[in-house]
Amino acid sequence: MSAAARRDGAQVAWWRRPGRAWLALAGLLALGGALGYGRPEATLASLDWQPALVLAEPWRMLSAAFVHYSLLHLIGNAAGLALTAAYGWAARVPPRIALAWLVAWPLTQLGLLVQPGLLHYGGVSGVVHAGVAIVTLYVIVAGHRWVGGTILVMLFVKLATESPFGAPLQHVSGWDIALAPIAHATGVAAGLLCGAVAEALARAAKTGREEGRQAGRPDAAS
Repeated sequence: MSAAARRDGAQVAWWRRPGRAWLALAGLLALGGALGYGRPEATLASLDWQPALVLAEPWRMLSAAFVHYSLLHLIGNAAGLALTAAYGWAARVPPRIALAWLVAWPLTQLGLLVQPGLLHYGGVSGVVHAGVAIVTLYVIVAGHRWVGGTILVMLFVKLATESPFGAPLQHVSGWDIALAPIAHATGVAAGLLCGAVAEALARAAKTGREEGRQAGRPDAAS
C-alpha cells in the first residue's frame, strides 16, 4: 500500500469504517442497561415504556431499553446484545445500517401500542431483535442470500413459537420475570422496515451518482 493510500485511509472518520458505528451503538445500549440496573422502583417507573404516557413523555421510547427488572433479565439481554454486536461486526455493516438500528430503537417501543394491555415494559430484547433483523436483511442484500435467508427463517420461527400476540405478559420457565414477546415481534418489524429504507436510499444514492458521472462524461463520439 502506498503512503498516499495509507494517509487517505487514516483520514476516514472512525465511524465510517465497517462495523465501528454498529459497535458504538451496541456499546451505548449496554452502558445504558448497566447504569439503569438496580435503580429504585420510582426511577425505573420514570424510564420504562407506558403507552398512556407516549405523547407526554416520548423519551420512554428510548429509555425503556435501559430498564431491567432483575439480574437475570440484565444478563440475558446483555448476552443477546453481545451476539448482535458481534453479528454486525462480522457482517462489516456500514454506518447506514447502524443508523437504521438507531431509528428502529424507538420504533420498537412505539410498536408496542398494538398490545394495549402491556401497561409497562422495560428491556433491550426488542431492540436486539431489531438489530438482528437489520443485519440479516443487509446480509441478504449483500448477496449472501442462503445465509441471510436461513437466519431470517429461524427468526420468524422463533417469533411464532413465542406467541407474541397472546397474553401481554407471559411466564416462561427459567425466567424470574414475566416476558413480553410482543416486543420481539415489533423489534423485527421495525428492524426490517428501517433496514429496507436504508438499503433503498443507499441504492437510490448510488444510482444518482452513477447517472451523474455518466452525464458529466465527455461524449466519445464528439
